[in-house]
Amino acid sequence: MQVLWDMRKTLRCAALMGSPLERTKIAKEVVHLFTGGSKDDLNTVLLLINEEFILEHLQDSIMAEIEEQQIDVDIPVVILFICVRSDHAVLKTEHYREKEGVKDRGTSYVILKRTLSDTEKEELDTKKEELSRKYGAKASQFHGFNILHSNFSRDYIQEACAVLNTVGRKNKPLKTQLLSFLSLLNAYVPGAYLLESDCLDFLRHDNSLEGDISLVTRMQPFSHLIISFQHDKKYENRIRMAHPTIAKHCTELLAIAGVPRSDTARNFLTQFGLKEVSPCLLGFIKDLLTKREHKKDGSMEDSDLEKFSTLILHINEIEDKNQSASVLKVASTSKKFDKNSLFPQALARLCYGELEDYKEAEIWAKKAIKRDPKKSFIADTLGQLHKNHLRNKKLSLKPRQLLQLAQKANEAFEHEEELAEEEHMKSLTENEKSKVQWSLNIRGQFSFLQVCNILFDRLVIQNETWKDVLTKNVPMGSVLESLGDNKLFRFRDLIKNLRDKVEKKFVFLDTFLTYSQSVMKNDKSYVSKTAADCFQKYVGSSIPKDNDRLQQTFQKLKQKLAITSAGVLSCLDRTCTSDIEHIVKWWEEICQRNNFPTDAFVNFILAKIMLSNKNRAASSSDYKNDLKLRKPPSSVTQPEYHLLSLLLFWPTDDEDKPVSDLNQLIKDASHAYEREYKTMFRSRYLRPIFFLGPGKTVNRFVHRRVIEILWTKDALQESNTNWKNESIFRDSIVEERLLKVEGVVRNYRVYARFRDTEIEVDANRRDCLCRSGHVSFYIGFTIKGPVAFSQMVIEITSPF
Repeated sequence: MQVLWDMRKTLRCAALMGSPLERTKIAKEVVHLFTGGSKDDLNTVLLLINEEFILEHLQDSIMAEIEEQQIDVDIPVVILFICVRSDHAVLKTEHYREKEGVKDRGTSYVILKRTLSDTEKEELDTKKEELSRKYGAKASQFHGFNILHSNFSRDYIQEACAVLNTVGRKNKPLKTQLLSFLSLLNAYVPGAYLLESDCLDFLRHDNSLEGDISLVTRMQPFSHLIISFQHDKKYENRIRMAHPTIAKHCTELLAIAGVPRSDTARNFLTQFGLKEVSPCLLGFIKDLLTKREHKKDGSMEDSDLEKFSTLILHINEIEDKNQSASVLKVASTSKKFDKNSLFPQALARLCYGELEDYKEAEIWAKKAIKRDPKKSFIADTLGQLHKNHLRNKKLSLKPRQLLQLAQKANEAFEHEEELAEEEHMKSLTENEKSKVQWSLNIRGQFSFLQVCNILFDRLVIQNETWKDVLTKNVPMGSVLESLGDNKLFRFRDLIKNLRDKVEKKFVFLDTFLTYSQSVMKNDKSYVSKTAADCFQKYVGSSIPKDNDRLQQTFQKLKQKLAITSAGVLSCLDRTCTSDIEHIVKWWEEICQRNNFPTDAFVNFILAKIMLSNKNRAASSSDYKNDLKLRKPPSSVTQPEYHLLSLLLFWPTDDEDKPVSDLNQLIKDASHAYEREYKTMFRSRYLRPIFFLGPGKTVNRFVHRRVIEILWTKDALQESNTNWKNESIFRDSIVEERLLKVEGVVRNYRVYARFRDTEIEVDANRRDCLCRSGHVSFYIGFTIKGPVAFSQMVIEITSPF
């Protein structure tokens, strides 16, 4: 807030106080501040926001508002000033920048450390003298200031908390219990508080104190460790510990004195769960028991969350896991929390993940689902516990038990998948201008494949015959005797449908990850690898001889994961040159048959383009006439058909005039995308598939993987480039490989120019559309159509 105050005369400063979901309303306020009520009085806004806000959505909303108000911008609209409690996210981002060689930073970071500079020490010394003169001995209990002045001295904190050294385990007075509640709450939920009225209600049961006595008096000798404050005059006083470090040390001292964290947590939940719980306190309790922080150890690239909240992790480590389960059980069975699904969900996860008590876990997972039956992430827990049970190699499970667990897990994950689709479709009908667009939850599909992967390995290691059964090379009924259990026949429907379901879910995930990526973080590489591994196991490595030639060719394509257009377009990520040559050959064989489908021809040409990217082999044909003779395919493959049409008919660098219907081809591609993929990829970033390079034939289309390898100089590095920040295009080697085109920005649209013709394309970064004028950029192609990347302003000087 001090920064805002200091900059108030230079910039238009504001702090974001609203909900992150009200992004359109916030965008309107930001633009109103920017214009000052008039388009002739523009000035940059400095906006302070908290760490939980989704910046991508806010930036897009601000851009949309500027476009709607038709403001021509040539200065920064807003500086997003973000305060985070932990520097871990910042350090991870810096590590990612160094790894990818990002030199130009779009974001600057300042990390506040617990070390005072000499200037700060002098200023604090002066302030301490001022406080001592004004408040006398009372200033010694201004713990927040004194901790800062002492340079976060642990000796000072120990001295301030010394009053707790005499606390015993038995016969704890109510004021000691209240202090333990506040300490635990503030140690694990910074900023949490209790209402003063609730504290007084709790202390009134103390018979040693009669009459209308203030909270400060009642809490002696601990009064100096707590503070009372008012957020607003309309609200009552709130009580919290004087400083988070004091809260943490008090919690440690109480644990040493025989008051462990689990006892305090159970007592707190019991005492403050007796009456109606306020929404704010419920939020603090949810954070205390279920908020999982980002991991701080291990790889800097690992953005996974911890398994449990920090409190539960500490109880697991310092006490034991049964105590953690006991705390979560109190919260899960309290009548005041009987609508909360997160507590039983966390308890179920603890039971199966730490205690390996799968029966108990199932009880709590089902209770969580009963409380929130429409939420896919709650439904996920039931499937995860069965998957964990199936994967536990310490248990000697027979095939019948393995199949039963797999069946239960996959039923749960298919139910999760249905719920996720319902959630996604429901969110589409809500007011999108005021809601953040959440992406589709695909965990059900991925977890289904994980289960099938585990099942395959655990069955085959017991009997190799299972490999032929699961790949559908032999029916299970014909080999029951060799499998050694006739009762396995009751799983015939499960096994009969397994390979087809694996194929369907793999194709979905492969398409999902080939054409799009997460806006907020990198998609995990193991998702793609695990899905591919599972699919290849169920496809099998053999080619059935009794199948006809066409079926054998399709089997070969499945083995190389190139049975779909998405599979063909991602083959550079996972195959060698000889594999791509075979893929081209097999699709060509299919195209040589009578009445072959159009999508086969599309895949054949796309495979040829992929091969040209691998060995730069020249191609004498541009395939335009061949494509014109083909009818558009069924709706399922229409986007890929229109993408290929765009590639083949896109004008070359020496062409006088593009084809007359190029704008229509772009519209067709966009409409096909909206029909087939828009819902699926909602709130995800569309990955570029190809970029335009110099040349005349299909060789000029450079696959994104080629660009990534040129940039990283490492063909083994995973494909996780942040295309949105465009730093990759500032590499000189990348620049040499691509063709830069010229165009113009007008009315918040960008157009590529070919002689006298203008073609509208999408902009990779909407913030490049604020200023009209001549520009240059690279052309990329997503599954939706052409996109302008690395847009640069061209300054045109007048000859006069």
